Amino acid sequence: MVIASIDLKGGKVVQLRQGKDLVLERDDPDSLVKEFDKYGEVAVIDLDAALRNTNPDGTTVNTGILQRLLRKGNIRVGGGIRDAKRAKELLSLGAEKVIIGSAAFTLPDGSAGINAAFLSALSDTVGKEHLIISVDSRDGKIAVKGWTESAGLDLIGAAKAVEPYCSELLYTCVEREGTMTGINLEQVKALRSAVSCRVVVAGGVSTVTEVTELERLGCDVQLGMALYTEKVSLKDCFLSCLDWEKGPLLPVIAQSDDGEVLMQGYANKEALEKTFATGLLTFWSRSRSTLWTKGETSGNTLDVVKLRVDCDRDAVLATVKPHGPTCHTGAWSCFKTVGDRAYTLPFLSSIIADRFANPKPGSYTATLTPERVREKILEEAEELTEAESKDDVVWECADLIYFVNVLMHREGVSWTDVLGELDRRHKK
Repeated sequence: MVIASIDLKGGKVVQLRQGKDLVLERDDPDSLVKEFDKYGEVAVIDLDAALRNTNPDGTTVNTGILQRLLRKGNIRVGGGIRDAKRAKELLSLGAEKVIIGSAAFTLPDGSAGINAAFLSALSDTVGKEHLIISVDSRDGKIAVKGWTESAGLDLIGAAKAVEPYCSELLYTCVEREGTMTGINLEQVKALRSAVSCRVVVAGGVSTVTEVTELERLGCDVQLGMALYTEKVSLKDCFLSCLDWEKGPLLPVIAQSDDGEVLMQGYANKEALEKTFATGLLTFWSRSRSTLWTKGETSGNTLDVVKLRVDCDRDAVLATVKPHGPTCHTGAWSCFKTVGDRAYTLPFLSSIIADRFANPKPGSYTATLTPERVREKILEEAEELTEAESKDDVVWECADLIYFVNVLMHREGVSWTDVLGELDRRHKK
């Protein structure tokens, strides 16, 4: 599949040719990551950190932007990660994976070589499943220090040496990066056959045909220049990477943004194209042989948040925001025999939000001022600590969670924010 890249330099989103010449500059990283995340993972690279353009405390002009973006999608991050402490910090801030570059090929004395001791310690500390090692090369030799120097190490040999410490390799053909002159296919084939881990290819890709060809080789693609200059689109790449050889229809599973499975249908290319164009989940009706946008008659549409594919590229998972019940029976989910949706914390939050937006006569929730809700949280927390039986604990927990939800609503905090914070703490 395709990974969209956001390179940060000087507080801006940039695209460089061969890592040197500025080709374009933008200042909308938040809107970019929101759009890119619809189609898959996003790579965010701090070029200033890679080039050591840092402040005395190790931060860069991009640090605040980077930390903000980490909370907004499935983000892998790279640039200037030279020790386990920094890698662990980025994971705790929300990164799913970290990309290690020059540090993997620089020995403690500053000379070039495979730093096995560092990589082993790093892998043990954060887990190899969270590590990507960048095997960027210029003319077949590993390039380091923001691509300004050569480590003198052969690409294939270096890749095989570092593979045991990571879950994937990121290969950039530096001499073609940002040029859109096409990939070095022979080098990619050699790398792919030399290692068994996931391989992501960047540098020179300029057409959907190339993306598809790399997919067939078992490689993912990281896109930058071709994406920003609109030579290729994420929509076309997404569609081209799906396995249509098994048939013209692929199963699409819809789940709510709080994780509840709502329905399963089938889609062809035309249905997915309409989904992308309208933002509403659209299927192909096998019984009527026509396109069918969920909710087009009932009004119970499914707004698409993001799409993901399975490991075999023959099934799609659509995360959606439902507008009303999904099933034609009136049930919230096609996998439920009763009408109500699962009572989750986000569902409770939506009920509370509705009470404030559309207060009903006698609604207790609508009467809760910021001061009163804080008083109730303190009161219920004390009652919870004094509860003696299991039933009492359940009762008091329910009270406390309700008032906490009210406070969260008033402060503009979602359960996604809270659970994301807990996940970041878990990774520390």
